[in-house]
Amino acid sequence: MAAAKQIVEKLIVENTLMIFSKSTCPYCTSAKDLAKKLNVQFMALEINKEANGSDIQAYLKEKTKQSTVPNIFIKGKHVGGFDDFEQAHKDGTVQKLLA
Repeated sequence: MAAAKQIVEKLIVENTLMIFSKSTCPYCTSAKDLAKKLNVQFMALEINKEANGSDIQAYLKEKTKQSTVPNIFIKGKHVGGFDDFEQAHKDGTVQKLLA
């Protein structure tokens, strides 16, 4: 799990908008589409395609108390899943975090 923690923390720090995703998840696709619509550069890690994906997901659950994907961070702040991200976009929180 230490390797997963290192990967997750590094990605959160290095990317303004970080989406931990699964390529088969429609909510993840919606989150990535919204990020594209916002015209903000983002990184999406498809954890179902990672050899240690289950460890990454387990660490994310430990860190955020959220067991589902997408698991989204903006400038290091945990935003939540797609519904949270969409609501934060609608109420202007995403724009404030990105400013």
